[in-house]
Amino acid sequence: MAFDGLFTSKILEELQFLVSGRINKITQPDSQTVILTVRSNRKNQQLMISAHPNFARLHLTASKAPNPFDPPMFLRVLRKHLEGGIIKLFRQHGNDRIVFIDIDNTNEIGDRVKRRLIIELMGKHSNIILTDQGNKILDSMKHLTPNTNAARTIMPGFQYEEPPTAQKKNPYELDKISDLIDSDNVRRQLLNQLEGFSPLAIDELIAQDADIDQAFQIFMHKTRDIQPVYYNQPPKEYFYFMPLETLGSPDQMFNTLSELLDHYFNERGERERIKSRSIDLSRHITQLLQKDRKKLTKLIHELEETNTMDDAQLYGELITANMYQLKQGMSEFEALNYYTNEQVTIPLNPRKTPAQNAQHYYKQYNKLKTRQVHAANQIEETKREIDYLETLEGQLSYITYDDIEGMREELMEQGLLRKRQKQKQKSNDKIKLEKYQSADGTEILVGKNNLQNDYLTHKVARKDYTWFHTKDIPGSHVVIMSKEPSDQDMMDAALLAAYYSKAGQSATVPVDYTLIKHVHKPSGAKPGFVTYTDQSTIYVDPAKEAVDQLRVK
Repeated sequence: MAFDGLFTSKILEELQFLVSGRINKITQPDSQTVILTVRSNRKNQQLMISAHPNFARLHLTASKAPNPFDPPMFLRVLRKHLEGGIIKLFRQHGNDRIVFIDIDNTNEIGDRVKRRLIIELMGKHSNIILTDQGNKILDSMKHLTPNTNAARTIMPGFQYEEPPTAQKKNPYELDKISDLIDSDNVRRQLLNQLEGFSPLAIDELIAQDADIDQAFQIFMHKTRDIQPVYYNQPPKEYFYFMPLETLGSPDQMFNTLSELLDHYFNERGERERIKSRSIDLSRHITQLLQKDRKKLTKLIHELEETNTMDDAQLYGELITANMYQLKQGMSEFEALNYYTNEQVTIPLNPRKTPAQNAQHYYKQYNKLKTRQVHAANQIEETKREIDYLETLEGQLSYITYDDIEGMREELMEQGLLRKRQKQKQKSNDKIKLEKYQSADGTEILVGKNNLQNDYLTHKVARKDYTWFHTKDIPGSHVVIMSKEPSDQDMMDAALLAAYYSKAGQSATVPVDYTLIKHVHKPSGAKPGFVTYTDQSTIYVDPAKEAVDQLRVK
């Protein structure tokens, strides 16, 4: 990402049409985000301002955000001073990531007052600050006391001071930059000298095929043309207000910077929300898998040890058959194995009588026989649990925020997670299935977790509907809600089944399909586990773009 000073100047150019707009509503969906609803050009615009340490930004948004019932104190102050106000000015501090929004309003007694909203988009130091016309702080999203910050104090009643940043040069006020460089490390020198330049911008400047001053002129000329672009280069993602030669061809282009930021941060923010809420589940499932895999190794070793069971039975039989030749005190005995006609040496306990030695081997045989049956059953049960947990682990890669509690409840029902006090049973009418529509207009339903899979396959779908699941790979249940699906319906459903599986990032994924009447859940099986017959197989290449096109808006 690169929400640098250059990007900030371009987003402010895009927001200039809001000047003279009226602030009708202010909400604070979370502790680090404020949304101003501005009436401009006969239309309500949502101006999102975020002071998130990783996602600090300023742009218009089309996303709907929750409006908490109990407003926090900062929101109350903003509503008191800004609601009903008219935006008079958007201004950037130099080329830095500091934005001033000047607002005219009236106070409780009808006097005209001026307020300023200061937005500092500086990573972990990001903040949103409200001041009066004398630059006195009325309140801020994050308070900085003298004890926690020696550089400046951000508290109600104190005078606002700009953050202590390095004295860099505004690139829009320069004609050349060669005199800023006095060492071999050009990149670092420019990064330390040019205000608002991110490492991404510096790399693009240096990459120009010209001397440093010409490269600067070429780069600054390019910044005049705005073309929002997005680059997906795993494990990193980038966005900028113009194409960058150093990153190659963009993966996606947008009409406005706000659309670009909405796309980028909505997806990334959702992933972060899911990660933060499901991190305990992910850790718990990983621990259970490690425990079960160790258990499986131990059980397999125990089963291998039971291979001596037949020897113990043979020794007992041979001792009994040759009892007349044995005496107490013997440490071993050689006898003919009448099954193979070979001589066998049998270890004996000299402190036991021959009968007691025979009884010892019979007991050992029975013990090993019991252990063999137990170990074999435990191995199968442990393998089933490992398969089940691997399915859950795969679901965490594509689970939605709203599905997390369903997975948590499922683990509780299986006894794999401690139940919360007053945990309520989740009824079927609260289970929400993911809805898609094929290119031919047919509804396709997808289960995102095992409770949804069971509900979809055994409650919602009819026996003559077609069911899909990746072949021998953990994944979602997918059902075409039609008796007579078209070939396009079949391909789209197979695509969804492949995408929502552990092989979702692979190519050429095998997907089985059959009618619901051929899908059965064994008695006592874990959620989501089924057996099926009469299946055929389709091979598809899952792609997120194709899945997004099928999503019901």
